[in-house]
Amino acid sequence: MTENHHDVTKTFPRYSATFDEFTISQIQRAAATGIYDIRGGGTKRKLPHFDDLLFLGASMSRYPLEGYRERCGTDVVLGTRFAKNPIHLKTPVTIAGMSFGALSAQAKEALGRGASAVGTSTTTGDGGMTPEERGHSSTLVYQYLPSRYGMNPDDLRKADAIEIVVGQGAKPGGGGMLLGQKISARVAKMRDLPEGIDQRSACRHPDWTGPDDLEIKIEEIREITNWEKPIYVKVGASRPYYDISLAVKSGADVVVLDGMQGGTAATQEVFIEHVGLPILAAIRPAVQALQDLGMHRKVQLIVSGGIRTGADVAKALALGADAVAIGTAALIALGDQSPDLAAEYAKLGAKPGTYDDWQDGRDPAGITTQDPELAKRLDPILGGRRIANYLSVMTMEAQTIARACGKSHLHNLEPEDLVALNMEAAAMTQLPLAGTNWYPGKAGF
Repeated sequence: MTENHHDVTKTFPRYSATFDEFTISQIQRAAATGIYDIRGGGTKRKLPHFDDLLFLGASMSRYPLEGYRERCGTDVVLGTRFAKNPIHLKTPVTIAGMSFGALSAQAKEALGRGASAVGTSTTTGDGGMTPEERGHSSTLVYQYLPSRYGMNPDDLRKADAIEIVVGQGAKPGGGGMLLGQKISARVAKMRDLPEGIDQRSACRHPDWTGPDDLEIKIEEIREITNWEKPIYVKVGASRPYYDISLAVKSGADVVVLDGMQGGTAATQEVFIEHVGLPILAAIRPAVQALQDLGMHRKVQLIVSGGIRTGADVAKALALGADAVAIGTAALIALGDQSPDLAAEYAKLGAKPGTYDDWQDGRDPAGITTQDPELAKRLDPILGGRRIANYLSVMTMEAQTIARACGKSHLHNLEPEDLVALNMEAAAMTQLPLAGTNWYPGKAGF
């Protein structure tokens, strides 16, 4: 009887909430190697996101639009403030900057093909402009980064817009890394780097220390490009009200706000998981800054960082954005993390959905690699079709939601169409908690 009683009351071992299995493995790895962990793929912790919001569809008090019969516009014009040639896109879903070096030439070409097929833009990323990308991108945004890798005035003039990158959501205040195994002869030549040697991208531009210097740099780029190209300024979400205000005052035509759910090719894990803000927390203060300056919709706002579906697109626009940018989702659409490659991911110590060692250049999908044999696996024509399909579906999903809310254009969506599901989301967005007219901090509760 005593023995049976002991068996019934026996406890089972469990991990500490503080020292869980992953944390223990990280401590053991650090102790064994003496170096911090580098990876890509963006934050993996659960953060407040667009899933914490819901739309209020039309019923009695609102009149919906009939799907597929009544028009719902999706186009957006970017760069109307100063540029002679603002860009006109058919969908507000754009491709974010991902470099040749981080990605294969085939992947860059596929992104250009897919974006062009649906009438939107793609972005160069660090490391310069490839002929494949320019040749297959009807609208190409050229990133001007702190590293200045591959930068030259001719490519600035070839671009349709220029994006000055001050920060990235996955690592605001920090630089990236490109390991030597991905610095092929072609990458080295484009970036003026030694072949096969690890390189770290700078965390800040070398020729300015504040917004006054940024204003001068924007003027220089406008002169180089004859005031034709829209000038974007991209910031990582950390102090969005002040950063967006300063970008506008420096002369930006478009501001890009990148949340911490955004991906990165390679940086410290401690950076990815512990620095920055979720995009849900950053949009409202960014929009408030534009409104306080009288610039909302005059200076366009693009948001990025974990955009996955047309619902995410619609929610971002309802909160006040003009467009969104996707990065990680585009790589998945190309074929990254495919279950068809499960056996090859297993050889790398990963599985589909968990692979994040993009910096190693061994991606079996041929996307985040410079290995010519691996890169050949990606057919840029087929990849372009997959990207086009994905962008089209996202746009149609956003239209479906807009019509259900009685809107004839995606940009007619507004905060009044949304509610929050929990206290955190309500506080971050100042949207009412579902079933109430209150959010945390609202007077009169």
